[in-house]
Amino acid sequence: MDEFRDTVARVISQPPSALPDPLPPTGTADEELLALELSEPPPPTRSRPALEPPADPFADEAVRLPGSSGEHLLQCAYGTEKRARRFYDDQVLDHLNPQMKEFIGRMELAFVATADAGGECDSSLRAGPPGFIEVLDDHHLAYPEYRGNGVLASLGNISENPHIGILMVDFVTDLIGLHVNGRARVVEDAELRAVHPALPTEFDRGRTPERWVVVQVVESYVHCRKHIPRMAPVLRQRSWGTDDVKRKGGDYFEAKGTPRPWHRVNAEVR
Repeated sequence: MDEFRDTVARVISQPPSALPDPLPPTGTADEELLALELSEPPPPTRSRPALEPPADPFADEAVRLPGSSGEHLLQCAYGTEKRARRFYDDQVLDHLNPQMKEFIGRMELAFVATADAGGECDSSLRAGPPGFIEVLDDHHLAYPEYRGNGVLASLGNISENPHIGILMVDFVTDLIGLHVNGRARVVEDAELRAVHPALPTEFDRGRTPERWVVVQVVESYVHCRKHIPRMAPVLRQRSWGTDDVKRKGGDYFEAKGTPRPWHRVNAEVR
């Protein structure tokens, strides 16, 4: 155990941007989805120190366990490996089962986590009417991307690093959540419709997707209801289709005009 603790101390002292190599995905795409198979991410474009992945204490298992070497190491260091193994065995799947598909089909929002090639992270919110996230099959789902602020932070990260984490939460009725971790690819709307012609053609408020994020499922598992608050949806007035900053709340935190290294005051953005 002292050896595990020494390894933990060595790992957590490393820069947070130095991440271990990604795990290979599980499952095989159906034939009609081969065109959407995910390529390996390009090499990092930023110069950062490389981190040697820690030795996985469960590496001798006949089948590799879900999760990272780092989490397995900490489970041993903190004495939680039995609880973790029970969770892996009871709750973690490498696909979407019928109950998960039904859950996704009624979700109206999702929290999306991505990271660039160097491990710099971003989290974002995606929302829409129930069913805006499309389940393509047991191993793939897709969510639409509409016109936004033009930054494309999530899509930019995916273009460098396909790993993605999605959390969907039912705050209203069942008070339960679903994690879907996997590998993502950005697919243009017309390209995805050529493979999946049954995708919806009518969208909320007339918005049409510019493109989709297709996710190959690697892990899917429950988020327990213990700390999920109950919320009630209420009617509200929304200003759709506007670029008005006040109506969108775009400067709620009064950041506009605050000096920062990249700031160009009164300069035209080219």
